[in-house]
Amino acid sequence: MRTIRTLAIAAAAIFAAQAAHADITIGVAGPMTGSEAAFGEQFRRGAAKVVEDINAKGGVLGQKLALTLADDACDPKQARSVAEELASKKVPFVAGHFCSGSSIPASEVYQENGVLQISPASTNPKFTERGMPNVFRTCGRDDNQGKIAAAYVAAKQKGKVIGVIHDKSAYGKGLADEFKAALNAAGVKEAFYEAITAGEKDYSALVTKAKAAKVDILYLGGYKTEGGLIVRQLRDQGMKTVLMGGDALVTEEYWAITGAAGEGTLMTFSPDPRLLPQNAALVKHFRAQNYEPEAYTLYTYATVQAWAQAVEKAKTTEWKKVAETLRAGKFDTAIGEIGFDAKGDVVGPTYVMYVWKNGKYVYAD
Repeated sequence: MRTIRTLAIAAAAIFAAQAAHADITIGVAGPMTGSEAAFGEQFRRGAAKVVEDINAKGGVLGQKLALTLADDACDPKQARSVAEELASKKVPFVAGHFCSGSSIPASEVYQENGVLQISPASTNPKFTERGMPNVFRTCGRDDNQGKIAAAYVAAKQKGKVIGVIHDKSAYGKGLADEFKAALNAAGVKEAFYEAITAGEKDYSALVTKAKAAKVDILYLGGYKTEGGLIVRQLRDQGMKTVLMGGDALVTEEYWAITGAAGEGTLMTFSPDPRLLPQNAALVKHFRAQNYEPEAYTLYTYATVQAWAQAVEKAKTTEWKKVAETLRAGKFDTAIGEIGFDAKGDVVGPTYVMYVWKNGKYVYAD
């Protein structure tokens, strides 16, 4: 079976060949390799399909689009490096990055070089709180995501013992902090709040602590691999503790790690665009390729759509005029009609709660 890394390398070669014959080349940046490569593949798939569809309708400003693929592996230093590479290629726009810890340093490079950046997935509030006019996102923010999760716990999990952990990343700690603050504001005090180390395999000390505290819900600010290992180790110790997290658990790879141990895991994410009637043919296309367009696949598709529509309205790819158009308009996309506020945050769907059941995530009651 071909690995995600092999697919990413092959895709990069194809995109490079296409770019040589295109009128406008745009970037898509994310973790094409590494522990979060499943999300990079979502970016790649969504971007490739939307470019294909836009070109089939005549392109943008009568010019064909092509993609150049950039792998940041969710590493801040690598993200800055690939941002510099994309800027050197004079791309007018980058759809990316995935990890907030990558998007934030990369955005500084893009600002210095006049590149518009729209992230489909970076949720840390800091990303759009620095007054950078070239920065946008089509996803929500962790201060909202954390509040939604805390409100759910306060309303539907009354009396439960809550533990809060994070993986020290910009995304993970930021999300855990927002959840904790909102939980405390609702009058609920966590049993403990502490950091874990991403990449570890043995979380027995954490499990022991959760067991001693009789934790009912363990909130994770972090990613699928650590979440999956933790929930498995909880079950190995006979614990029924429910893992709760954010949008970084929105991938079938989470279930591949947990198996049945992941049953009942709760997580926040925006409304599922696969369920929108207007996306039926699009979803069918991906599934015909034996690919499930989960999580950020259609968010990446929508990100490129918004940029392309703004370019058509602005009649240029020049970033300042496109940015002004994005903030002033409404755009019909695969995630619905969206707009952007003065900070560059999306005006559109908010977060809802999901639960993992039988290997799929569905809306929670």
